Amino acid sequence: MKVLDLRCSHGHGFEGWFASNEAFETQLAAGLVECPVCADTRIVKLLSAPRLNLGNAKAPAEAAAAASLSASPAPAKAQAPAELSPEARWMRAVREVLAKTEDVGDRFADEARRMHYGEAEERGIRGQATREQTEALLEEGIPVLPLAIPAALKETLQ
Repeated sequence: MKVLDLRCSHGHGFEGWFASNEAFETQLAAGLVECPVCADTRIVKLLSAPRLNLGNAKAPAEAAAAASLSASPAPAKAQAPAELSPEARWMRAVREVLAKTEDVGDRFADEARRMHYGEAEERGIRGQATREQTEALLEEGIPVLPLAIPAALKETLQ
């Protein structure tokens, strides 16, 4: 398994896992490798150091450090949002929106109107609307916000 550091033409960095370098090149040529943030298929492979698994062999200093860590385990600290890359913060925000809203699909404009005029319970919704539908909602005083959802988040992972 090859883990490659990749970047799209918009500068978003991400990892890709491939069976081999040839598999990566084949998928890239077919347009199957895309950025998980913006779905761009213009991807370049970055230079990265190889990772070597040499079994359980450790240098004496590493073995001593591992022993001291296992003797007094410290709780793992989650990475603070400010320490995350902009792409990671964006993906976290989009995941939160997806988790806390109901997908009403192409009924978005109708459902937003029903909620605005008190005909339906107010709740967080998301869906699809045309530019004309969005402009009409805004003219009626119904606040809407476009949200680009990366293709990687639209489907469940296998």
